[in-house]
Amino acid sequence: MSDSPAPLRLTSTAGRGTLLAAVVASGMVFLDATVVNVALPHLGAELRASTAGLQWTLNGYLLTLAAFVLLGGAVGDRLGRRRVFLVGVLAFTAASVLCGAAQHIGWLIAARFLQGLGGALLTPGSLALLQSSFHPDDRGRVIGAWSGLAGVSTALGPFLGGWLIDTLSWRWIFFLNLPLAAVVLVATLRWTPESRADAPPARFDVAGALLGALGLAGITYALVEADQLGGGAVPVMVAALLGVAASVLFVLVEHRRGERATLPPALFTDRLFGVLNVYTVLVYAALGGLTFFFSIYLQNVVGFSALATGLATLPMTLLLLVGSARSGALAARIGPRPQLTAGPVLAAAGLLLLREVRRGASYWTDVLPGIGLFGLGMTLVVAPLTASVLAAAPDRFAGAASGLNNAASRVGGLLAVSGLPLLVGLSGGGYRVSGDLAPAYRAALLWCAGLMLAGALLAAVLVHRPGRPPQRSRPCPGLPAPLHPEPGPVGRPGDR
Repeated sequence: MSDSPAPLRLTSTAGRGTLLAAVVASGMVFLDATVVNVALPHLGAELRASTAGLQWTLNGYLLTLAAFVLLGGAVGDRLGRRRVFLVGVLAFTAASVLCGAAQHIGWLIAARFLQGLGGALLTPGSLALLQSSFHPDDRGRVIGAWSGLAGVSTALGPFLGGWLIDTLSWRWIFFLNLPLAAVVLVATLRWTPESRADAPPARFDVAGALLGALGLAGITYALVEADQLGGGAVPVMVAALLGVAASVLFVLVEHRRGERATLPPALFTDRLFGVLNVYTVLVYAALGGLTFFFSIYLQNVVGFSALATGLATLPMTLLLLVGSARSGALAARIGPRPQLTAGPVLAAAGLLLLREVRRGASYWTDVLPGIGLFGLGMTLVVAPLTASVLAAAPDRFAGAASGLNNAASRVGGLLAVSGLPLLVGLSGGGYRVSGDLAPAYRAALLWCAGLMLAGALLAAVLVHRPGRPPQRSRPCPGLPAPLHPEPGPVGRPGDR
């Protein structure tokens, strides 16, 4: 699986350096998926953006990341995971500089599209590098460490972004990637071995990747612009039809190409793999809807500063850090179904509490209970979910499986940011007007709670233990809690 002369061990300098590179690189991608939410009111005012402009600022990134992350995993499997990972880091960093230098909203949106492309190359590579480079006895601890450190950056994003916005400017949330990328490049070049798949595809599935991107782009454009132009407008209808047609063709092309496809049908030999990715879309759509509306609402209606808005989500970070290891260990003993069912129910309860936050609300009595419940629910979900997804996929498709699950989470956020403003009637400059934003926020969180409950129902009915033997591993003292534990420990033969 790896071209390196000997597998890395976590106790070695090269092992820790490789883990550092993967963690910091993934952290950049996760950070930029969340940190921009806090900046939306500020960049919207400075660049005179409409609601659609804010949606595209998020969606441009999510769209290319979701559409090409599968191709990124396949390219790494063939050309070399380390090489493609480095290219992704360089592309992501260059696009970050363009984002920070943007002079108008169109410039920023274009740079965010490019940033997503870079993220699509490095995101699956970071996890695939760890799985292919480390000794089997260390993989559980390494992937747990990666998921804990890199995943927490998602929750840290709003806090760090708020501080940078209040202290310097929203532009610095992008310039921050420069020193982080330097650390990744040095660590990767010095310590990370190259690896490739044993039997990479003879040709890249470019047609599949382009059809997938076109399908997502058409549907996203139709959802975002329907509120501005009207659902019956010709551009909206054409985009919707094009998106649906491209999505259908994508499925047909992938099925015909078989194992040469970007999305190999063999991934779905176990029905559980497909179920868990649908579940991922539902849960992360709810998360994406909350993060889009919550940051704008706290600043434009409740009256929080950018830093206070970032701090508002800090309990989620702490819960993920402290509780994810225990969540992963519990799932290894009892299977993923109980947590994948209970987690969304708790998160939905938190969303309903946050829905009642009003102007002048107290953080301690009005915001904290809701964000705490939501964070507890996500803590129960994230570790068992990713462990089960990777365990349900064949080993030879580790990169593709990781890429697909990343894509599923991005698609969930993409659909939420595209569709929720339309569903709740928020358009134009409405996000600046508390009278328009407040009812839209409350309606959006109700939709998000419904998505969480749909995920809980899906888990209760269709989720079981992945049918693989568990890999034995001991916890690594001193490492943060894993958000995405190793593929394997939640499965036992015949446990259906």
